[in-house]
Amino acid sequence: MRLLRGLTLLLLLAVAEGRKGRTRRELAPGLHEQGIRDAGGSYCESKDACCHGRDDGCTVPYLDTICYCDLFCNRTVSDCCPDFWEYCLGIEPPFAVQKVCVRGGHKYPVGATYRENCNLCTCGSNGRWDCEDLACLMDGRMIEAVNRGDYGWKAANYSHFWGMTLDEGIRYRLGTIRPSTTVMNMNELHMSMDTNEVLPSSFNAAHKWPGLIHEPLDQGNCAGSWAFSTAAVASDRISIHSMGHMTPALSPQNLISCDTRNQRGCSGGRIDGAWWYLRRRGVVTEECYPFTSREKDSPPAGRPCMMHSRSTGRGKRQATQRCPNPYTHSNNIYQSTPAYRLASSEKEIMKELMENGPVQAIMEVHEDFFMYKSGIYRHTPVAAGKPEHHRRHGTHSVKLTGWGEERTPDGHSRKYWIAANSWGKDWGEDGYFRITRGSNECEIETFVVGVWGRVSMEDMHHRK
Repeated sequence: MRLLRGLTLLLLLAVAEGRKGRTRRELAPGLHEQGIRDAGGSYCESKDACCHGRDDGCTVPYLDTICYCDLFCNRTVSDCCPDFWEYCLGIEPPFAVQKVCVRGGHKYPVGATYRENCNLCTCGSNGRWDCEDLACLMDGRMIEAVNRGDYGWKAANYSHFWGMTLDEGIRYRLGTIRPSTTVMNMNELHMSMDTNEVLPSSFNAAHKWPGLIHEPLDQGNCAGSWAFSTAAVASDRISIHSMGHMTPALSPQNLISCDTRNQRGCSGGRIDGAWWYLRRRGVVTEECYPFTSREKDSPPAGRPCMMHSRSTGRGKRQATQRCPNPYTHSNNIYQSTPAYRLASSEKEIMKELMENGPVQAIMEVHEDFFMYKSGIYRHTPVAAGKPEHHRRHGTHSVKLTGWGEERTPDGHSRKYWIAANSWGKDWGEDGYFRITRGSNECEIETFVVGVWGRVSMEDMHHRK
């Protein structure tokens, strides 16, 4: 009976079409040229609509447009609803059925996309989601593996790292270029130590020099750890060596934008170049020259240099421009003496830190370090079974501010360094991390640098 009704309607349609001219609806492209989407959906049936002849009001919402349930829709260029043929005519549709992908109980057409952390998933023509296999900076399984294991530290999922790939983390969150062979071979400065000299089991620069040790910085997605760690160490050293008469928080942006000799700004740089600039040119404070190159898509130098200086004699320099920040007028230039490399000795690094203040250290950052939350870090094997692109590392530089020891439940002692990172105070232990001491974990004891602030008696009297 339904088939007979369908044939009758088709005959009426043929007569009606012969009497009418071509209209906009007739010239419109068909809805199903790429196959019928949502073929299992209820459209004509949901409204119990099967209209005779041509009825431009016989419509149902369909995806981002409308479809028709009148006989006129069943022409060469079809705008029929997906269930028109089966429900109204009792026949199979004349178009191929386009498959859909299902996610969370919802159907999505071919070509639809969504993100699963750092991976883009696309609905394929076979009705399956095709997802990228990129290594994500935040990996839930690795976090669980670290927290289940007996590694001495805990991992966390950081929202500001979510959606980034491991490659992006290494490219944008580090930024220290490994020193050249010549620099790596520079003479080491050995501390004067008695053979039987005993150093304290714990030390924190912030306790010895209260108010003179600056808090951890945040480099954002600027690969400028070379500038941030240099500015951080120099800020503390100048404050200590001036006995608190000067307590500048020096500007990493000044280095990023102005130290351009063989440097790449927010695309990476060398700490030896940064120390050369601080000695020969000097920098202003963060208040005077604020950090603005936070985003990963910033140009290499962030923006053109907005601070220059001139010599005033005796190695001192004076700013020749006003502060980029119009709300402050203090554009004093701060400088350092030449940086010196410490011996790769646990005790000598400890003594230098205890006597002269925080030092700068280069380290290799592995994939699990980004997830560090608390405890004494050491690189874990949780990514050992994953493909090679999940096991990456890059060079970073940080500020060492102290050391300590911690007793384990089995009675053993674990030694550690205290270091300030430059990923903000929401990361790690309020911006700090502890890392295994005495075994050159992540090469953190391989290349350690100290420096003296260039402080004169005139500075001591006038910059308090």
